[in-house]
Amino acid sequence: MNFEHIRVQAYYGYKANERPESFSFRGRQYRVVEIADRWYEGGYGPVQLDYFKVIADDGQEYILRYNGLFDAWSMLTDDAEPR
Repeated sequence: MNFEHIRVQAYYGYKANERPESFSFRGRQYRVVEIADRWYEGGYGPVQLDYFKVIADDGQEYILRYNGLFDAWSMLTDDAEPR
């Protein structure tokens, strides 16, 4: 699995980066129209990864991941090597 760094506009509710609202990937902006699934990896310690399966305005599903320790978003890609 390869994850590529992306820029995300996120909703800030009871915590920072609670859920993605839009993201930029390879020069294109996508609006999140639905969060189809959400899950977590890690515990309550310093490293927790938040995963979101989203449906974007292009009708495609994407897996986004937020790493709170590094305040960084990434997206699962099918590429053999990240660009």
